[in-house]
Amino acid sequence: MRALVWLKDEGAEYAEVDLASELVAVGVAIGADPLPYRLEYTLRTFPGYLTETLSVRAHGAGWHRALDLRRSEHGAWSCETKEVGHLAGPSPGGNVQALNGALDCDLGLSPLTNTMPVLRHGLNECEGRMDLVMALVEVPHLRVLRHAQRYTHLEPGLVRYESEGFTADLSFDPDGIVTDYPGLARLVRR
Repeated sequence: MRALVWLKDEGAEYAEVDLASELVAVGVAIGADPLPYRLEYTLRTFPGYLTETLSVRAHGAGWHRALDLRRSEHGAWSCETKEVGHLAGPSPGGNVQALNGALDCDLGLSPLTNTMPVLRHGLNECEGRMDLVMALVEVPHLRVLRHAQRYTHLEPGLVRYESEGFTADLSFDPDGIVTDYPGLARLVRR
């Protein structure tokens, strides 16, 4: 079990993470964009770092949203949502049928979920490039979208992340945890 803190350009994130043949994490994040919010999440993967469940709760002044996103061992996605109060923008959840072929969730603005595809495909240490489909959870609205991403090994501990015209070279520690995500977050080392 590791306790991790990332300082972000727009907030901070704390997570307790257990990595073995699967990933189990409980975390909390605060952010300011597009408005101040607090977010709590629980993430669990199947062996091989394939998403099993992501439960997210987001709170702000006068509103609360919840999302329980699940992926069966056979790859079928489901989600349950709840919303209370008013938050301008899209409703939580989305079309889970559009997630067919996605192996991973990607919790928006969290460096933690980049760990799963990098560990599963050994991209932290070995040459390679993977084009993947993710179940992207937008924060703080908790809308779920199908999202294409590419991960490319550049050198040990450095992986390029690309999606829809965005590129960032992510630094990872030997456990596969993001230590530097330019423009998003940097791990506080202790």
